Amino acid sequence: MSNFRELAAAVVPLSGKNVPLSRIFVYETMGTALLLLLGCGVVATAILKGSKGENGGWLLINFGWGLGVLVGVYIAFPTGAHLNPAVTVAVWMTGGITAKQAVVYFCAEFLGAFIGAVLAWLAFRDHFDVEEDPGKKLGVFSTGPAIRNYAWNLITEIIATFVLIFWILMSGGTPAAIGALGVALVVVGIGASLGGPTGYAINPARDLGPRIAHALLPIRGKGSSDWSYSWIPVLGPIVGAVLAALLFKATDAAQLISIIKGNG
Repeated sequence: MSNFRELAAAVVPLSGKNVPLSRIFVYETMGTALLLLLGCGVVATAILKGSKGENGGWLLINFGWGLGVLVGVYIAFPTGAHLNPAVTVAVWMTGGITAKQAVVYFCAEFLGAFIGAVLAWLAFRDHFDVEEDPGKKLGVFSTGPAIRNYAWNLITEIIATFVLIFWILMSGGTPAAIGALGVALVVVGIGASLGGPTGYAINPARDLGPRIAHALLPIRGKGSSDWSYSWIPVLGPIVGAVLAALLFKATDAAQLISIIKGNG
């Protein structure tokens, strides 16, 4: 028991300004990699030719991404499990981490997303070879709009990410906080409710890291990586996170959460 307590003391707090940079990099890279492995994997399962889950539908993809978040959060628990630069921006804006830590979070998140996408490609390599549609191949890696209208696509990503980040900021202090499962279910809900127009990136690393992987990997018959759209799923989530953090700070929610946690 004493050894367990010593280990726990070495890990706690799970997030904050005193978390070592090396720990942030290792755990956030691993957590984000597994999130993207499962997320890209469920898309591949649902859309690539010959997959046993081919034509699995939108809800399969929604739940696959949600469960990927669940896994990633548990893996990266020692560092707060950001897994998403939008989350990191919001936590930094609300005083939870330093600017130097934020940079390390960003690096780990983008690297992890790239690694996860590469692993998903390896798992489905034969199906990428037999799939003839380059759009489906890109769709495994990154998002794209159902109707290409950059202004409205951007607004959709801002709104969807705002929902995610505001929920994360608010939920930490509620008496019924359910942690990783709660985040996973919110991601499923966002995908089902707001994912139709753009594919709900809601995470710059989730889109840009795999898009870079798509551009670099020797994927047979792949087409363009659609760089003309790539800024939407990066800028939209960041703006959504900033707006969520600003609204959170404009309320007395932080004070109430502190009271609930017994720190006020």
